[in-house]
Amino acid sequence: MNDSSWGAPPGTGQTGYWGPTEHGPAQGAAPAGPAYDAQQAQHTRPMPIVPDLPAYGGDQDEDRGTARLSGPLFREETSPAAASYTYPDETYRNEPFRNETYRNETYRNEPFRDETPSAQPPAAAPQNPEPMPDAPQPAPAPQKKSAGRDLSAAIGVGVGLGAVIVASLFFVKAVFVGVIVVAVVVGLWELTRRLEERKGIKAPLVPLAVGGAAMVVAGYARGPEGAWVAMALTALAVLVWRMTEPPEGYLKDVTAGVFAAFYVPFLATFVALLLTADDGAQRVLTFLLLTVVSDTGAYAIGWRFGKHKLAPRISPGKTREGLFGAVAFAMVAGALCMEFLIDGGTWWQGLLLGLAVAASATLGDLGESMIKRDLGIKDMGTLLPGHGGIMDRLDSLLPTAPVVWLLMVLFVGSG
Repeated sequence: MNDSSWGAPPGTGQTGYWGPTEHGPAQGAAPAGPAYDAQQAQHTRPMPIVPDLPAYGGDQDEDRGTARLSGPLFREETSPAAASYTYPDETYRNEPFRNETYRNETYRNEPFRDETPSAQPPAAAPQNPEPMPDAPQPAPAPQKKSAGRDLSAAIGVGVGLGAVIVASLFFVKAVFVGVIVVAVVVGLWELTRRLEERKGIKAPLVPLAVGGAAMVVAGYARGPEGAWVAMALTALAVLVWRMTEPPEGYLKDVTAGVFAAFYVPFLATFVALLLTADDGAQRVLTFLLLTVVSDTGAYAIGWRFGKHKLAPRISPGKTREGLFGAVAFAMVAGALCMEFLIDGGTWWQGLLLGLAVAASATLGDLGESMIKRDLGIKDMGTLLPGHGGIMDRLDSLLPTAPVVWLLMVLFVGSG
């Protein structure tokens, strides 16, 4: 029997050799196929028993490479990743690679991940996804402008005060002088109270109130000379009155007292001086109308069109557009008042008067705003609902009074 498939070629001396030699494939091998299998089936020698190969990594692998199976059926048993690492326990030497941590230093803290992409866990969706940069953002709701005060209360109080002033002004001038005195005394009380509460400055109220009333009466009865004399005596009274108390804080107290005497009663005296003329009632009415119209124009135009701040560190609510509105309204009102109310007045004089009133009223408002900001308060008082205190209404009137008096004297005389 000659079976070259399992025997050695003649002359080789090798028995039981079943594979190729180092010289190449076996010589004289019969062709394989169904015919060959049918004819030689009874003469085929049984396949010799091949001993089990030891696990990979033994000594025999040092001489030649160990045959490795590949393919989808053997991916789990002999995966390339599994061959790179040693098993942590002898029990699992011949077991498929389990889902355990690698022993290599590079992957010590990483769990084994299947190479199949579908085995990766899906990424968790963010809890609060941020909107896309290009996504349109909802437009903020338009904010309605606010006047900052109770307009209904402010209008009601303003109308009431106007009625009292007009009634006293055109019927009995002495009553109107009394209205000025009351406004001065209340204004001094508000100012001195705020100074003591916020700054600890104790300006003496008694000499200020008595001297302030004397200044207004003296100005109406004796003219500018009487007002100056009363002012000097009031300052002296403040200095003496404060000597009855301890000397600590004397300088700041008397300084604040003299300032209060000049700021409230002395400036208010020029309203009484306006009243002394033959058409004094018309002059006082022109003074009041121009000041109110200036404030109204500043408020109306500034509230509607104001964008550029006039003095943000002093009064953030005032705008340059509001100032232009005050000038325009006051100039128109001044031209009308000088043409129809003042004897001997002309419209162009009214334009200049309105311009001066708008400037002085704005400066007076900013001056009191500076005082209130230094004191850290919004209003000087709460006596007038919707307006604050008396001083919050006198802020524009007080510095405007001497300006109107002076221009009236220059334009039409003092008579």
